[in-house]
Amino acid sequence: MLTGKCVVLGVSGGIAAYKACEIVSRLKKLHADVRVVMTANACKLVSPLTFETLSGHAVAVDTFEHVYEIEHIALAKAADVFVVAPATANVLAKLRAGLADDILTTTALAMTAPVLIAPAMNSAMYRHPATQENIAALQQRGVRFIGPETGRLACGDDDIGRMSDPGTVVETICQTLCKRSDYSGRRVLVTAGPTREALDPVRYLTNRSTGKMGYAIAEAARQRGAEVTLVSGPVALTPPQGVKLVPVTTTVDLFNAMTALSAESDVVIQAAAPADYRPESVSDHKIKKNQSAWSVNLVQNPDVAMALGRIKREGQILVAFAAETDDVLANAQSKLFKKNADLIVANDVTQNGAGFAVDTNCVTLITRDDVRSLPMMSKLDVGHAILDRVLELSDS
Repeated sequence: MLTGKCVVLGVSGGIAAYKACEIVSRLKKLHADVRVVMTANACKLVSPLTFETLSGHAVAVDTFEHVYEIEHIALAKAADVFVVAPATANVLAKLRAGLADDILTTTALAMTAPVLIAPAMNSAMYRHPATQENIAALQQRGVRFIGPETGRLACGDDDIGRMSDPGTVVETICQTLCKRSDYSGRRVLVTAGPTREALDPVRYLTNRSTGKMGYAIAEAARQRGAEVTLVSGPVALTPPQGVKLVPVTTTVDLFNAMTALSAESDVVIQAAAPADYRPESVSDHKIKKNQSAWSVNLVQNPDVAMALGRIKREGQILVAFAAETDDVLANAQSKLFKKNADLIVANDVTQNGAGFAVDTNCVTLITRDDVRSLPMMSKLDVGHAILDRVLELSDS
């Protein structure tokens, strides 16, 4: 129940605005106080009267409608959470830039409560570098994104950009307002990012991992009360507040850190992408371009996840990742047994909206007993889904 909680819902001018009606209806059934803010274009798609009837409150559509009250400030003060659903590409750009040219954006700029955004737009607009940069900047400020998902769009395409279902949006609102502490007292050890294997003082071998998935898992565990240690390869991310950071560079560094730290952890999540091989020798000086061909002998690095599986203590849960490009399930299930893991998180990195350098993921959770495929969702939500499954395994 959300009794006593105020949800301010911003509705922008996307065709998915009709879904916001169900969001309001669901929130009212949970006894939330819902206030709706609409852009002018949103009013062309859904009548404000519809939201007034569902919410029981007048809808804010004009910054200067009530001169006796600075409405956007009053809404910002009342809100326990601010949700924009749907959020168009235009609104994302305004929010990122801090523009305030209508009631929705002025309310957003005055907001001190947590902000949730459910994007909805054409897939090409979503993938455009400007939109991705806007999303990344807002996430850096602490904004949480819900979706988008893959499905049939208004233009007829079947692709990413579809607004998350109202049930998913409401569930995320509930998670935000009803703080979970189911990991209180648990120690969670998470790895993230790539490793680098030097060739010479200026060159190295690495991979495309950005660390976003591991950092999202660490953030999710912290939100749920865990004591979190994050072992991270070189990434351009800011660690979540309250998380202990252990930086590493090479796979051997990662191996040494994890084998030293894992014994004291209740849950170990190996989300990093360590290099499988390293150069047999490293030059002390920069290798000059004075030959037409250059060959490098590689030697195998230690398998971090396999080592953790060997030393796993009783009651400890080990989660490993399988980033694959083909035969995803078969390869992931093979890793589950080979590495003595309790849970494998498998994903096809060739799939749009999944894999490296994006803020969403589409994964399958594999244990010895079942296989659960999840829809496309934010990496933070994937992190929560992994933690939910770990709890189930811990209690079984």
